[in-house]
Amino acid sequence: MAITIRAMQEADLAIANHIFRLAFGTFIGLPDPQDFAKTMNYMNRWYLDPSAAFVAEEDGQIIGSNIAVNWGSFGGFGPLSVHPDYWDQKVGQRLVSAAMDYFAQHQISQLGIFTFSNSPKHLVLYERFGFHPRCLTAVMSKPVQFQNSTLPFLQYSTLAPVEQTRYLKRSKELTETLLNDLDLSREIQTVADRGWGETVLLESDGQSASAGTPPLAGLAICHCGEDTEAGKDACYVKFGAVRSGDRAAQSLTSLLQACESLAAQRGLSTLICGVNTERQGAYQLLRCLGFRIDILGVALPNPNQATFNHPNAFVLDDWR
Repeated sequence: MAITIRAMQEADLAIANHIFRLAFGTFIGLPDPQDFAKTMNYMNRWYLDPSAAFVAEEDGQIIGSNIAVNWGSFGGFGPLSVHPDYWDQKVGQRLVSAAMDYFAQHQISQLGIFTFSNSPKHLVLYERFGFHPRCLTAVMSKPVQFQNSTLPFLQYSTLAPVEQTRYLKRSKELTETLLNDLDLSREIQTVADRGWGETVLLESDGQSASAGTPPLAGLAICHCGEDTEAGKDACYVKFGAVRSGDRAAQSLTSLLQACESLAAQRGLSTLICGVNTERQGAYQLLRCLGFRIDILGVALPNPNQATFNHPNAFVLDDWR
């Protein structure tokens, strides 16, 4: 039968996760491909927006999947995975097309993805859809040691509903300083609702606005532990940002200390975050704070422009 693309259903998540581990583990040459990302779960992204997730089928059997991510004005997709028996049959191309149709429907014009920097096959596939390889992205980690942050921070999930609404608005105001209409509200809310981790909220330390509530200094959406994007014994900063300016390095240091404190409170041993090397200030700061590179990939924006990958952007994410 012909290969078809359809919307992913909740009942598909387990088989999609199995194929994801099989495909990636086979690609990188693991003795047992199912050991790839064994304690992590990327298919949970389905809960962010079920209409953004797709599977490829042949004769009723799932053979691949892809999940689009919607951050307001910015989008990405992944993990894109195809069963090894169906490689080089344009299944991946059709799953990318499904994600691109989703972005068009939602009028998301700025896109970005992460892929293997040493794989011409992947680069050629994504270039067909207008993605351009730029600078390397480093996924980095350090052992957790309890520290007190120098600025006060809150945990989103512990706030009353009215306060959560207020902080979602303040968080969007912060992310819009990076890119117009960049909105992580859905990520923040879903992490809290499903118990995947926590969003750390960093208040300003007296740097008041001209009137009213001072602007939020920083935020970090953290996945914690097994069956999340972090994995066993890890805290993973899915997205983090502070305001640019003279105090940005100090604020990012405090934000990371808050994330490390969160990890320590939860008994997690490793803090993980990603940063694009075009964000030179943030990248060098992580190196100075003791983070070491675990994975190197390449960022591919579409269209070919920096978005929030530039030297003055103190942002943590990796677009995986």
